[in-house]
Amino acid sequence: MPKEFQRSRRVEEQIQRLLAELIRRDVKDPRVGLVTITAVEVTRDLSHAKVFFLPFDGKRPIADVLAALTSAAGFLRIHLKKQMQMRHVPELQFLPDETIDRAVRLSALINTAVADDARKAASAPPEPATDAPESGDDSGP
Repeated sequence: MPKEFQRSRRVEEQIQRLLAELIRRDVKDPRVGLVTITAVEVTRDLSHAKVFFLPFDGKRPIADVLAALTSAAGFLRIHLKKQMQMRHVPELQFLPDETIDRAVRLSALINTAVADDARKAASAPPEPATDAPESGDDSGP
């Protein structure tokens, strides 16, 4: 089993490198523009690959880039087959990478929670200091 895992990891990395180069060099669709391939996840049987991408410039709608990449999937798969010399190249499914958006949302939630805690701490009455032992304390000798 570990050998299978290593092979799928190597295939993922090779697909990621080759797709980045192929999209930059050979895809002529103007809707694609500059795209970063952030990750590739291949199924265990190497039949399907999820390709996560991020448009390099935020000017293009992600839906247009996704449509262009999806229409170029067959073309890219043929070129991957030639360069990787594999009998079966995975079917490519392109998905927008939402990692950055999730990170921004989580960061905003954390900042809101910290601000709420600070506001509650500032508005709460101060607690009495408990430095001196109480007079009814029986812990003495």
